[in-house]
Amino acid sequence: MYNLHCHSILSDGELLASEIAVRYAAAGYKAIAITDHADYSNIKQAVSGVLAFTRKWPKNSSIIVLPGIELTHLPPEQFKPLAAYARRQGIKVIVAHGETPAEPVIKGTNRAALTADIDILAHPGMITAEDTRLAARKGIFLEITTRRGHKETNRHVVKQALLYGAKLILNTDSHSPEDIISPEQVTANAVSAGLSRSLIAEIRSRTAVFIEKMSRTKKRR
Repeated sequence: MYNLHCHSILSDGELLASEIAVRYAAAGYKAIAITDHADYSNIKQAVSGVLAFTRKWPKNSSIIVLPGIELTHLPPEQFKPLAAYARRQGIKVIVAHGETPAEPVIKGTNRAALTADIDILAHPGMITAEDTRLAARKGIFLEITTRRGHKETNRHVVKQALLYGAKLILNTDSHSPEDIISPEQVTANAVSAGLSRSLIAEIRSRTAVFIEKMSRTKKRR
């Protein structure tokens, strides 16, 4: 089981990165990414903090911890430069905060994020057919989330992804201890969004391949 969307005290989460890792390991997860919110005001600190943590995380731990970032509420033109900066520094998982119905998000955010070097479009709301096709062409994951509010459009995201061949990923978008739920609860959420258990298994297998690739990838120059 994997979760590539977690928030620590580096942004608006309640836990240290180390406690997040320990709690997810205890819940049965094999890999996570710490993906704190960032824009121009804090990206240097957030990137530096998560890289410092993940580089010291024990290699023999039962859980892999990847360094990530979530580019959040950006003006659309800022996704490309900030994603490029994060990647150059060594960030392995770049998440973009999508057009969720739970928050006021600038229209056009999904498209701008999908044209940048991101890995996951989080909670993309009522994503359009055109943007879903773009995600499919670029191999960007569309997120099925367990987070309240954001998950209200999960069924739409599943429908669009299956129709246009986009990849899906299952995440918790955790901010607090209560958000660190069991793999079984994540599965139940995915089933309620319209995914079969066989498709859920395929999604997790594809996520495992991505994690393996990111674990081996060196910093881009």
